Amino acid sequence: IVSEILRLNEDPNVQGLALELPESLYSSKILNAVKPEKDVDGLSSVNLGHLVRGDVYDCLVPPTVCAVMELLENLGGKTVLLVGASGAVGAALQSVLLREGAAIVSCPWKAPQLQNELRHADVVVLGSMKPDDVPVSWIKPGTTVISCSRDLLSEKRNYSQQNNSAAESAVGSLAIAMRMQNMVKTMERWIQSRQYRKWNLHCLKLQPLSPVPSDIEISRAQSPKAVDVLAKEIGLLTDEIEIYGQTKAKVRLSLLERLKDQPDGKYVLVAGITPTPLGEGKSTVTVGLVQALTAHLKINSFACLRQPSQGPTFGVKGGAAGGGYAQVIPMEEFNLHLTGDIHAITAANNLLAAAIDARILHENTQSDKSLYNRLVPVVNGVRGFSPIQLARLRKLGINKTDPETLTEEEISKFARLDIDPPTITWQRVVDTNDRFLRKITVGQANTEKGFVRQAQFDIAVASEIMAILALTTSPQDMKERLGKMVVANDKKGEPVTAEDLGVTGALAVLMKDAIKPTLMQTLEGTPVFVHAGPFANIAHGNSSVLADKIALKLVGEKGFVVTEAGFGADIGMEKFFNIKCRASGLFPSVVVLVATVRALKMHGGGPNVTAGAPLKKEYTEENLQLVADGCCNLQKQIQITQLFGVPVVVALNVFKTDSPAEVDLVCKIAKQSGAFDAVPCNHWSAGGRGAVKLAQAVEKAANQKNSFKYLYNLELPIVEKIRIIAQKVYGAQDIELSPVAQSQVDRYTRQGFGNLPICMAKTHLSLSHQPERKGVPTGFILPISDVRASIGAGFIYPLVGTMSTMPGLPTRPCFYDIDLDPVTEQVKGLF
Repeated sequence: IVSEILRLNEDPNVQGLALELPESLYSSKILNAVKPEKDVDGLSSVNLGHLVRGDVYDCLVPPTVCAVMELLENLGGKTVLLVGASGAVGAALQSVLLREGAAIVSCPWKAPQLQNELRHADVVVLGSMKPDDVPVSWIKPGTTVISCSRDLLSEKRNYSQQNNSAAESAVGSLAIAMRMQNMVKTMERWIQSRQYRKWNLHCLKLQPLSPVPSDIEISRAQSPKAVDVLAKEIGLLTDEIEIYGQTKAKVRLSLLERLKDQPDGKYVLVAGITPTPLGEGKSTVTVGLVQALTAHLKINSFACLRQPSQGPTFGVKGGAAGGGYAQVIPMEEFNLHLTGDIHAITAANNLLAAAIDARILHENTQSDKSLYNRLVPVVNGVRGFSPIQLARLRKLGINKTDPETLTEEEISKFARLDIDPPTITWQRVVDTNDRFLRKITVGQANTEKGFVRQAQFDIAVASEIMAILALTTSPQDMKERLGKMVVANDKKGEPVTAEDLGVTGALAVLMKDAIKPTLMQTLEGTPVFVHAGPFANIAHGNSSVLADKIALKLVGEKGFVVTEAGFGADIGMEKFFNIKCRASGLFPSVVVLVATVRALKMHGGGPNVTAGAPLKKEYTEENLQLVADGCCNLQKQIQITQLFGVPVVVALNVFKTDSPAEVDLVCKIAKQSGAFDAVPCNHWSAGGRGAVKLAQAVEKAANQKNSFKYLYNLELPIVEKIRIIAQKVYGAQDIELSPVAQSQVDRYTRQGFGNLPICMAKTHLSLSHQPERKGVPTGFILPISDVRASIGAGFIYPLVGTMSTMPGLPTRPCFYDIDLDPVTEQVKGLF
């Protein structure tokens, strides 16, 4: 019985459970197995606890008790004797009768004082069948007697044999009606629970220290809320989360259907100026901003961040959880593995890579007939096509479903993909910076029968599957995108897809959990979604569409969702608008442009900034001229934002070495250059309190007129779209395509992919293609060395100059400082 109850508890199509069992089976174990919210009979300990405490709204009164109370009225001052009424029903009766002002006496049938109590009672309620040795004459004349034994609900009693059959019949009928009423109440509550609920968020207190400790020390000093508590606070239902440990949970996409009529909140994009190799703190600003909005201004807000790759985490840049007193916690869980999404992408990517090489090998070593027989084998005496093979037949124009009816020509057409090895664009991936995998040779074992080819590994987050995860809008959309991925051309020059290889369904299975955003929290207990993590220089550099869509529903119409775009506005923001916004149909209300005095000095002619090396004195001492000269880059990034018609607020991420005069100068120039506002921020050292002015500026800017527009029309030729980005965004004089790039453009146009948006693969360290050119370079010709396509993700990506899709480790990587305490099992050295 308990097993069946537990099964029904988890059935989303069952909203209430009513127990119809023999008297002997009504044990606490069975009654408490029913989920309180599905307990129609109101007999679980949780329901009774609410009833006894007077929390009537949070419980259901047992139907029999309701029926008794319907028959009784004006109980104030009367003595009510409960006889043989024990267990849950007895407790519920006592609680309700006391609330009505009655004096309660409870007595078992065998009690020696029973006769005396019956003579003095005004009302007698019988909780079980009267024994024959208790005569009716013990009850004084005029006493109201009601029998409410449990089996009245099923009307199994023979009332004609009872002394009080009329009253019993009345209670039985009423109890059945009251149970039906409880069923209605349960359904009403379920429907109400599916509606949008106001947040009841308990923010965590911060006590910032000076000097500011390391990121991991700050993270460890804060005790995060249990993730199920956070989920409930922001209106998520228990069946909408899948908990990973204590502080992480996947959020199911069913929420989008439940809240489909809920208006979206305001949408904010955090971008930046052209950064130094150290980064300028966009993640920190994103986290600080939502901490300020929610913990200090009491405005619902959600941060949507990318999941960091372990390449930078163990390489140069470190983690991406924000920093100081504006970070996502626990930061070690954020930066290491999280809920395994990147591993799922790696598995799916490499399964497809293995399928490509295996298919070429099998086609090279088998005849059409043997190849066909292995592709469509006889299983248990029956031979049939799988669904994905039937789809391939339809694509080939072969309208047959019986494998025995294909002609020799059709068999050859079906069985052979004829992949042309030099055209393979699908690479294997690993989530580690490993420069020695940039060029490899596969197939050298004797078992591969001489099929050897040059290939390479990419970093896992450069996989097209990562881009698909970030841009997809539903499981069905993801599956379709996975099937469309072009991995090579055949020997006739036609594209070969994952669908042709028959692997689409398997890829979708590997990605079925990764598609759900991961819920975490900031240091101040405000919610964060972490989902997807494509690089911005070699991919589109934005977190997922699904995380944004879910967050926009949860924050409510007056709330804010803050997401970030990788690297400078010329890279991540441009791709956010032209690629992500086209996929999602969402448009931001305001852009927050992050700048630092350090980066502006670099653009003004300061010495090179190198990760891991101490900053030169130009960056630690006041130098207004360097700052003023470098503001040209800030002005250019403001102009790029204005190309899209969205208000921009500049957030100056303040460092302790910045002088007040330098800070004032940057804010002044930013406002003169068209920014709605420019605000110094101290969230790194003060938490959300240090970004309150930024939050107020963002709130005001979000109410400004927004005339959003795309930079280019998709119908334009590929080359023209590239030219528009190069000239209007980067400031190039023109573009120059290599013969290889032009050939690829012609091929993609011929194959029908010319109407896709453009995702430029370019260095993030300069507006130009040359990392050493700072400030605002002009007059340069942008070289396009190659053009590739991510058809499943839905964009064409030109390679500007030489772009590596596999980073390398430096001389002294971050892993030198990372360690595990074998006693406490705590991670040390992450930043």
